[in-house]
Amino acid sequence: MAQMMEGKVVVVTGAGGGIGRDMALAMAAAGASVVVNDLGTSTSGEGQDMGPAESVAREIREAGGRAAVSTDSVAGANSAARIIECALDSFGRIDGVVNNAGILRDRFFHKMGNDEWDAVIQVHLYGSYYMSRAAAPHFKEQESGAFVHMTSTSGLIGNFGQANYSAAKLGLVALSKSIALDMQKFNVRSNCIAPFAWSRMIGSIPTDTPEQQARVAKIQQMTPAKIAPLAVYLLSDAASAVNAQVFAVRNNEIFVMSQPRPLRSVHRGEGWTPEFIAEHGMPALRASFVPMDRSADVFSWDPV
Repeated sequence: MAQMMEGKVVVVTGAGGGIGRDMALAMAAAGASVVVNDLGTSTSGEGQDMGPAESVAREIREAGGRAAVSTDSVAGANSAARIIECALDSFGRIDGVVNNAGILRDRFFHKMGNDEWDAVIQVHLYGSYYMSRAAAPHFKEQESGAFVHMTSTSGLIGNFGQANYSAAKLGLVALSKSIALDMQKFNVRSNCIAPFAWSRMIGSIPTDTPEQQARVAKIQQMTPAKIAPLAVYLLSDAASAVNAQVFAVRNNEIFVMSQPRPLRSVHRGEGWTPEFIAEHGMPALRASFVPMDRSADVFSWDPV
């Protein structure tokens, strides 16, 4: 991986800590010039601090790499455009974008406020759109470029108390697929990663019982650094044939995730009435119903 990204310029949003920090460090170690973007907010999006982004950029430079700092927000079209402009001003081009910035406002759906919904959608979904849209003309003109969007099994599978986050993260999968379809003729690729990793974003998981403590201990094994190699690969030319895919990374495991396809069908030549659907159609389809799983139900074994 030493020089897989030599000569490339990438932006990593939310790179001041956690998964974003490790991806930024790995990109730089692989030869890329990196724009380290981070507002320095709390996990819920409050406050602002230039310190985290500056710290990561300094770490890259001290290791012999090239880094620029951006503290603009992804959640507005103009400020997102400034993040891409930072790459152009600092390094003369843009080759890759990692849409990693995010916040959490967890709440059970029947208690969720409109502000909690809006804030999370704005950062995760709108932010990824704004960043991708700002980079797209440059990718089109140079006929190259790649996006990596951080999705989540909370959206792909489901989780309690995260309707805003889950909706944004599943919407991001559709956004990525659309980008891949629309821009493949310009050699532009777009893929998603669903990360399993201990970070401050999930550091609020309760540890009141021995079972909860054991669960957290397992999650803590899955460091953010485990996510970085796949992100580097997906932005590199080595991944030129990988497009419109959704991957998950869990410690030393890499998964390719399914995307919606027909599972089973029923047919009635005379057409359907509500009564026939109840009597015949739905019972025939029921065997293929997707259960009401959460991420932990599907990934039920210990990380490898």
